[in-house]
Amino acid sequence: MLVTLKELLDQAKEEKKAVGAFNGTTLEAIRGIIQAAEELNSPVILQHAQSHDDIIDLEEIGPIMKYYAQRASVPVALHLDHGSSFDRCVQAIRLGFTSVMYDASAKSFEENVEETAEIVKIAHACNVSVEAELGHIFTSEIVHGEGGNADSKEDYEDLDDIYTDPQVAKEFVEKTGVDCLAVAFGTTHGVYLTEPKLDLPRVKRILEATNVPLVMHGGSGVSDEDYAVAIENGICKVNYYTYMNQAGGKASKAYWEKDTNNFYDSMSLAATEAIKEDVKRAIRVFQKIK
Repeated sequence: MLVTLKELLDQAKEEKKAVGAFNGTTLEAIRGIIQAAEELNSPVILQHAQSHDDIIDLEEIGPIMKYYAQRASVPVALHLDHGSSFDRCVQAIRLGFTSVMYDASAKSFEENVEETAEIVKIAHACNVSVEAELGHIFTSEIVHGEGGNADSKEDYEDLDDIYTDPQVAKEFVEKTGVDCLAVAFGTTHGVYLTEPKLDLPRVKRILEATNVPLVMHGGSGVSDEDYAVAIENGICKVNYYTYMNQAGGKASKAYWEKDTNNFYDSMSLAATEAIKEDVKRAIRVFQKIK
């Protein structure tokens, strides 16, 4: 059943839970994500990141994502992740996505506010939710199997300059009207090679200042214990992709090595199953399912 992101996150905020947001870059991933959510009777966010256009374009994968979201037995929000232009956000809205992220976090605060507010006007007129980002989220050397524009805490003299400031976040939310906010507190996109050191109290201060559902990007390497604290402090949406993607890849490799017939369709089923099980593990953590 297709729903808006706002519906899912408002409920998650009230229950102090988080909804998993998983990137459906392939049919195997989409099927695994939806199957996992249905088996756990959990809401889920199915998303496409603009950075994955080199894998498959939004126009191609969007209708497939919508098909699976509509026929799912659980609530599913269809989300554009890290949209970097008005055109891309409007494209997603026209394809039937129920939420978009407009990411102007690399621009000045004033530009981010002005442009995000315009996207909010357009999206809300279509009953589409909007996520934005404030602050800087690190990038690992390894991002979905490729080299990324890596950076780390050591590259910055003062982390207060790049972590989300609660009072600035309050002003941003008030001026833009966004439905949720991705915040920076020490997480990293891609494969985290060491356990991250997170500023978890900052998450609580941001929630107290903004009173909107908060989003964690770059959850790789985060322990279940830190997830629990982050969610308790206000994280309501967790973007999760790297480990799910690796699970599918490892299952494909293992199947290929043992299957002398080398049937691709059988290998794809093994990948779907592995993705499903990894997504289920993540959902259990985010939704506090024992």
